[in-house]
Amino acid sequence: MNDGNVQNAQWRLARTPPQGWPTEGDFRWHLEAVPEPQSGQCLTRTLYLSLDPYQWGRRRSGTERPGDVCHGRTVSQVVESRIDDYQAGDFLFNTNGWQRYGLTGAGVDVFGYMFPRRLDPGLVPISTAVGVMGMLGLTAYSGLLVQCDPQPAETVVISAASGGVGQVAGQLAKIRGCRVVGITSTEKKCAYVRDELGFDAVVSHLGDEFPEALAAACPDGIDVYFENVGGRVFEAVLPLLNRKARITLCGMISQYGNTDGRPPGEVWMETGRPVFERQNVTAHSLFVGNFVADYQDRFLSEMAGWIADGRIRYREDVWEGLETAPEAFTAMLQGGNFGKTLVSVFEDPTRSDTDLVIR
Repeated sequence: MNDGNVQNAQWRLARTPPQGWPTEGDFRWHLEAVPEPQSGQCLTRTLYLSLDPYQWGRRRSGTERPGDVCHGRTVSQVVESRIDDYQAGDFLFNTNGWQRYGLTGAGVDVFGYMFPRRLDPGLVPISTAVGVMGMLGLTAYSGLLVQCDPQPAETVVISAASGGVGQVAGQLAKIRGCRVVGITSTEKKCAYVRDELGFDAVVSHLGDEFPEALAAACPDGIDVYFENVGGRVFEAVLPLLNRKARITLCGMISQYGNTDGRPPGEVWMETGRPVFERQNVTAHSLFVGNFVADYQDRFLSEMAGWIADGRIRYREDVWEGLETAPEAFTAMLQGGNFGKTLVSVFEDPTRSDTDLVIR
């Protein structure tokens, strides 16, 4: 850019976080010069930053180190290019992380699947590349359709049903002809899952009688369970699992702030093993990277069609300004989000003010 008046703002990891939820001491605001692209690279400005639960696991495990720019997948626009395939103004799915500007291309160390990918704003809104048309959507697609293969008339239960992955997974089950039961929290979220997404039933996990309410919503038991939460929600699901039920273990967001040091997956499996063995339940661990090579192209084609014909709807929870990233991240981990959590960093030139609701 060669403009000394423009600086690149970043959030860097301040320390390897201790056990528990994020705090202000985990992140450090940093300003530096905007990088210059070298041969085989392009400079992009971040339009949308995706905030996802797996990012907290990276930080707590030491995968990210103090001083690193916090990792995050992004939708960006090319500012300056030294790559023949990309021109200034192009929109890309890439991995700028928690910063306003980043480099894409040769020699850039990124953690991403589907990287980089040019986006067509005439097909679907570009923000969906870090949501329903990105890793989030492929996660729901892989876990539900590929791993669990639900059949018509089976009962499918989705935890965190109003969240980014949950809302997509439930609608995919409806496309398969299943009876779909969502689990979420507030009445507002319950109404959205039931009335907007078309789930057959929805149960709040906040009530004292949650296990009884879930059992009433699943009179024929549970054939497929999409696990996003763990803890008390998982314990209510266990006694309802039918023989040869299938589970995809996508996440356990209720356990990410645990302070006992035990891996959440170890506790989850120990809790479920007696029922799994008695009922011949298949529990799949879900790592979306295993599905990119075989399923990404099919997923992108089918998902675009389902969005176009209205069979897949989605909700985005958009925070304004890179400064809000730590607050938005903590809110998302603790259930304060409503849909897929994004940070709007620079204005999206493809959308009008009325197209995007920003908190």
